[in-house]
Amino acid sequence: MTKTRRMLSQDIALVDVVIELLDARIPYSSKNPDIDELASHKRRIVALNKADLADPAKTAAWVKYYTDKGYSVTATDSVSGKGMEEIADIARVQMRDKVERQKSRGRVFAPIRAMVVGVPNVGKSTLINKYTGSSATKAADKPGVTRGKQWVRIRKDFELLDTPGILWPKFDDKNVGLRLAFTGAINDQILDRIESAAAFITLMREVAPEAVKTRYKIDFEDDAPHEILEKIARARGFLLRGGHLDLERTAIILLDEFRAGKLGKITLEEPREDPDD
Repeated sequence: MTKTRRMLSQDIALVDVVIELLDARIPYSSKNPDIDELASHKRRIVALNKADLADPAKTAAWVKYYTDKGYSVTATDSVSGKGMEEIADIARVQMRDKVERQKSRGRVFAPIRAMVVGVPNVGKSTLINKYTGSSATKAADKPGVTRGKQWVRIRKDFELLDTPGILWPKFDDKNVGLRLAFTGAINDQILDRIESAAAFITLMREVAPEAVKTRYKIDFEDDAPHEILEKIARARGFLLRGGHLDLERTAIILLDEFRAGKLGKITLEEPREDPDD
């Protein structure tokens, strides 16, 4: 974590704008508080990525929430590219005064420099790859840039540092950790998959109970989470030798299908859950 913070701090010093990607399904849990400190002196854009997988009404509520906190916010889908032009537009507005000052001093071409940060599996690589398509070109090395770092010219006036910050999640709240696990930000192999799936079912009973019932064609009222997982296993025919239920496979499928949006457009937390409010 110390090494990551140091490297990230060095990269942030090279840019004008920091684009912070949050997972639209968990906009609070996927926000690392370290960024507020490390990028406090930079222009900031918050992008609620994977908005195509989230509840649109709740995404709108989160956009308002972070906007009210003073951030420039947009909802994006880095796979389709939706919202990505808006990120560049926001950056241009944020940097308009600086660009004009540079032009007045004779620097006619003054591109905006930006970088992307976020927790693992939030879509940083997909966003950057979408930006750096076949039309993108490598920009010339700039003074003060650490050896090996290069800029990619996305537009005539917009450049992206091609080594995005890798920011590991920092959390003390167990619920934050669980939600990061549900969305795949934490490696599944270090967790008990069955227990994670049971915890996911518990949360789904609160936020979208009909989604599980509809997807797996099962019914439940007062069933315990593990009993619901067993019902899903039976519905899918996941059996081991001897007729025992394959709960491990069931847990993997349940979380994979949530992450792929097969349970529907679901957001796991709302702005009122922010303990800072």
